[in-house]
Amino acid sequence: MSNLPMEVLLMLGQTIEKVVPITFVLALMFSVLSYFSPCNPGTPWWQRRELITDIVYWFFVPVFARVLRIGLLVLGAGVVFNIHDADELIAFYDNGHGPLSHLPLWIQALLFLVASDFMLYWLHRLFHGGEFWKYHAVHHSSEELDWISAARFHPVNLVLGTISVDVILLMAGISPNIMLWVGPFTTFHSAFVHANLNWTLGPLRYVIATPVFHRWHHTPVDDGGNTNFAGTFPIWDILFGTFRMPEGRLPDDYGGDEVTMPTEILGQLAFPFRR
Repeated sequence: MSNLPMEVLLMLGQTIEKVVPITFVLALMFSVLSYFSPCNPGTPWWQRRELITDIVYWFFVPVFARVLRIGLLVLGAGVVFNIHDADELIAFYDNGHGPLSHLPLWIQALLFLVASDFMLYWLHRLFHGGEFWKYHAVHHSSEELDWISAARFHPVNLVLGTISVDVILLMAGISPNIMLWVGPFTTFHSAFVHANLNWTLGPLRYVIATPVFHRWHHTPVDDGGNTNFAGTFPIWDILFGTFRMPEGRLPDDYGGDEVTMPTEILGQLAFPFRR
């Protein structure tokens, strides 16, 4: 136990170390692309009013998610599989377990992407109603939507959304090694669909989520904010009647669903409990 604080600090440092170069690459890439193909001409992302808030989220979320994911996996192994020894835990999760772990890694990765996106589609719809909305409203509060907005999530939204889905699938037997492939893809794609780009990708709009597809989801409720819930595969929206991609029109109005939403991160984290 005496080494636990140092191990946690090391893990946090490793996470930040990975995030920094990715951030520079994404910043450069979307700065260039949005200059030539903007969805909404105007203020560039680096001049946005709430840039500091989104930068804090951008670095806080991966650290928070990694710590919680590991903690819940350890808890799950103890409660469900009665595994408590550190070495046994590492061996148990190292390459997955059960029938799923015997599949080729690329099939496990594809299975993870499809299953997680299906579950997150329904969780996303759940967060758009009732008491769950006050947590998800934080993500929808950005009025100057761009790639850096992708990480603006309340911790409760994260725990009940992506983190819980990841834990369920990894506990089901999928190897954590697939995260080496899935992790970079989800980071890039999440930034991509929030980017200020007018891309629809033509017929591929029905295959994979695009910036225009997802930016419609960030418009006010009466203009499309209750559509396009899929994170990666629009097929779920097509199948369940929530797909929206108006021809000849681009989304141009975002956020504002909660007029009392603070602009700084501490106020946003407290918002659901004061609402």
